[in-house]
Formats: sequence, structure tokens, C-alpha cells
Amino acid sequence: MRIGIFTDTYPPYINGVSTSILMLQHALEKQGHQVFVVTVNNEKMSYKYEDNNKIIRIPGIPTGIYDYRLTGIYPFKIISKIKKWNLDVIHSHTEFGVGTFARIIAKQYGIPLVHTYHTMYEDYVHYITKGYFDGAGKKIVEYLTKFYCDKTTTELIVPTKKTYDLFKQKYKFDRNVHIVPTGIEIEKFYKENHKQKEINDLRASLGFKKEDFVIIFVGRIAEEKNITFLLDAQNTLFKKYKNCKLLIVGDGPDLSKLKKQYSKNCSIVFAGKVPLQDIDKYYLVANAFATASKSETQGLTVVEAAAASITPICINDESFTSFVIDDLNGKIFNNKREYIKIIEELISDKTKLNRLSKQARVSSESFSSKHYASRVLDVYEMAINTKKSKKKGFFSKLKKEKNFNE
Repeated sequence: MRIGIFTDTYPPYINGVSTSILMLQHALEKQGHQVFVVTVNNEKMSYKYEDNNKIIRIPGIPTGIYDYRLTGIYPFKIISKIKKWNLDVIHSHTEFGVGTFARIIAKQYGIPLVHTYHTMYEDYVHYITKGYFDGAGKKIVEYLTKFYCDKTTTELIVPTKKTYDLFKQKYKFDRNVHIVPTGIEIEKFYKENHKQKEINDLRASLGFKKEDFVIIFVGRIAEEKNITFLLDAQNTLFKKYKNCKLLIVGDGPDLSKLKKQYSKNCSIVFAGKVPLQDIDKYYLVANAFATASKSETQGLTVVEAAAASITPICINDESFTSFVIDDLNGKIFNNKREYIKIIEELISDKTKLNRLSKQARVSSESFSSKHYASRVLDVYEMAINTKKSKKKGFFSKLKKEKNFNE
């Protein structure tokens, strides 16, 4: 199969979406499929061609939201190259910019369009409105999301039931919605695939001692991730447990502010931005993973932590509870009191911590890249067959009308 992936974010830019797209690309290629990519050039306002023209980066204008750039919706310069790809299916991973371009190309050349909805945009409206007209902003986001996903896609993929319910219950989406949890290259995070000395050296370089209980958060340092919940809880925990440390890995608009705000707490370490190829090592430094974010569609970092045999501790949100089963492969909390109680319990009960971490590792295996790619391929096949059926129906209708007129 010849597959075109259209995305606003792609490595070397690092976030959950770009990581999942690269993983999907590799998994599809391992199964013998050809993958072509259209994405944004995050470095310059110019076109860039890579991998013998199989990857095309197009110019984009900075939006002011993190490092995202918005492209033109129809870059003429690359149309002929995309046409030569002779795609069987297009898989878009963004609703705007490159995603709009995917929609136009799909319609222009009659190519089935599969779309994956990655981002709960309503949680990001405040970046545009700055607190004003949030209600109106969310209505606009709802309209645009429904327009893109309902009117133009052949098949829609979402990662969790939480997102499924958004489309079916709130947006009243009447087309197919496929729940396909995003996978990861789980082997990358396995402890046995790393040298313990490297992990010990990294742990020491971050200022942690052997006896320290390290909690890690990995993600964008921004308001919607609710990181202040973890930081405030850490202030409480450190008063009682001097060996309890919190490691924050990631970059974002709130990093400088939070570093300054919590600079007096020596138990909090901000690692900042980490290269994608090194992120697995940082998980292995920790004893537990924690998140209080409610803006996720799935929360791949939880699966990454589990694959590294690190116990996930998550706020009660459907994006996490679809994977984490309380007291089986992790812990779920509703408030700060419960979160602190869980940490205290795991610090004092190493047997329970080990049991949860082992089961977390087992649970992560169902999120392998191979399994994920196979499920996505099923959706591709469905999209191709749906497109063929519509064409067949269209020509049958024309034939009937012709016979009637005669």
C-alpha cells in the first residue's frame, strides 16, 4: 500500500503526536508498505525535500502557540510530486494547515482520507482568547472540528473512549468512529535494553541519590497539563519524606515561571527539553510516573512509563483509566489528598510498588507499534473499500438515469 501521512508536526520537533507518527511510519514500512510524508518546515520559510522526495517539508508561519507553524492550504509547488506518489490512502493528523491541504488533495484526486484526532482543542482555546470569549472560542473550535472530521473524512480514528464520546455524544457525529489506541515502540523503554551504569550516571547527574524515591512527569510544561498540582503536592511530601524527589522533563511556555516559583524546593528538578532518542533513559531514572493533566486524548507518556516498568499514578480521567486499572497496573487519584496518600504508600511499601510496576510492563505490550499499525491498516482498508463503494454507487446511479432517459 502507498500511504501519505499529512501532519503539522514531525521529528525533529518533539511531542506526543510527532513521536506516534514516526512510530507508525516505521511500523508500516516494516510490514512492506511505502510511506510518504507532507509536513511543516519548522526551521525556515522554504521547501525541503528528504529521503528521495518521500518527505516534503513546506513553509509555515509561526502561530505563537509553542513552536507550531501554520502552512498555506494549497502549496502549488509540490502538487506534481504528490501526484506522482500515486497514493492509495491519505492519513491526516491535523485539522488545520497541512490537514486542510490533505482534505483538498484527497478530494481532487479521489483518494480515501483517514483522519486521526489527536488534540482536545477546547482545552487550548485560552492561548488564543487570553481568557476573553472562551465560550465563543470553544464554539468555533467545535464547528471547525465537526466540519473537518464529519464532512471530509472517509474514516475517523480516535485514541480513547473519552474522545469517542466527544464526537458521538457532544458533537453528534453520525459517521464511523474507530477507537484505536496509539501505540509506541515499547521495546525502546524496556529496562533490559539499557545499561544500568548509564542510568545510574544519569540519575547521579540529576542530583538524585541511590535511596531517593523519584517521581517523574514527562510532557509539555504548560497550563493545561496541571503541573502545579504535582509541584504543590511535592512541597507537602518533601516536608515528611526528604528522599522523595520530583523530576519534571519537558519544555514549554510555563517552564521559566515554574522554575522561579518553586526554586526554593530542592526536591524538584526541572530537566528541561530532552532529545527524543534519550527520553527512555529518563523514565528509567524514576520509581513512579505521575500526571494530573485532564487535557489528554490518550496520554502516551503513561504507556511509555509502563513499558519502562515505572508505576503510573494518574488523575481520574478517561484518557488514563482506559489503560491504568487502579491497584492492578498503577494508581488512580481524584484529589491532592489521595495523590499524597498513594505516594506515601508506595514509598513505604516496595513490594506493592514492584507488583504494580511488573503489571504495568505486561499491560504496555498491547500497545506495541506492530499491533497499532495492524489496526490502522484495517481502517485504511475500510476507507478504500468505502470509497470504491461510493464510486460504484455513483456510476450505477448515472447508468440508471441514462437508461431511464433513453
